Amino acid sequence: MAPRGVTLKELAKALDISVTTVSRALAGHEAIALKTRQRVLEAARARGYVPNVAARQLVSGRSGFVGFVLPIRGPNFVDSYLGDFITGLGEGLVEHGYDLLIATAQPGQSELDVLKHAVESGRVDGVVVPRVAENDERLRYLMERNIPFIGHGRLLNGNSAHNWLDSDGGAAFAEAFDMLYELGHRRFGLISITDPMTFRHLRERGLREAIEKRGDPSVRLEVAAAPRFDRGAIVAAINGLLQRPERPTAILGLFDELALTVMEEAARAGISIPRDLSVVGFDNITASAYAPPGLTTFDTHTRSSAREIARMLVSVIEKRADEPLTRLVRPTLVARASHGPAPLSKL
Repeated sequence: MAPRGVTLKELAKALDISVTTVSRALAGHEAIALKTRQRVLEAARARGYVPNVAARQLVSGRSGFVGFVLPIRGPNFVDSYLGDFITGLGEGLVEHGYDLLIATAQPGQSELDVLKHAVESGRVDGVVVPRVAENDERLRYLMERNIPFIGHGRLLNGNSAHNWLDSDGGAAFAEAFDMLYELGHRRFGLISITDPMTFRHLRERGLREAIEKRGDPSVRLEVAAAPRFDRGAIVAAINGLLQRPERPTAILGLFDELALTVMEEAARAGISIPRDLSVVGFDNITASAYAPPGLTTFDTHTRSSAREIARMLVSVIEKRADEPLTRLVRPTLVARASHGPAPLSKL
């Protein structure tokens, strides 16, 4: 038989403080001194204290869980950024006394239906919504029901006030263009997606605005797009750029998976990176450091951003602020070996 963990009353007695103080410290109440909260948390971990969730829900009216709908995308399961994101989200929630409830949406199943079930069953106190779309039905539903949530991304319509944390993709793509322009590149390609995602618009807009700011008529931009999870269409779009008589000397991938596919297809075509072609991505997923020659990309600080989202959501759940909580994170350039000077023959 497994050993029984201590009760809240026993934990309070061991620390020589009241049960109420211990309970509030474990819940992260700011009215309890930080030093006391830390002492209680350390003692709870050391003594194997496990909260009685049913009792807590009866007292507080909360479940202690935050919901996250994970879409299953065929054999590839999920896109790469979600691993780091879920890890950081779980870490952040545990620090504040909450647990992460992951509900999967199977292929062909509506994410909104899964979300509604989690919310309307009372299993979650709040929700984290990843990859916000231009006109996102998930966010509309949560706002209509007044359910606490944080979006990892923004709605395209800035008039819809909601809680969000996002990466400044527009600034990153402008920075990528300026870096490549200074290296002599004038023929640019962008591999994008056709899906109606807000991040697509913001990153493309940042790139186009940077081009316009230069006012250089010799700069050309070719955009090729395909459905986000259709690898065949993505490969065809990339090869459409690579096989042009005057192909781009620099290609930006809307995110790392696209940039890495550009590098794979360039290698198959005998195009040397970065001698013949510079490639830049976005997200800094693990594979970007190991795909030869090493992908230059932007680190979006996914794990730490997810921890911050957890903190923001707990604040929304417990305090219900009058104004939406928002935060824009500036990505950091990670300069590896996939970019370099433009080939002179292409200028």
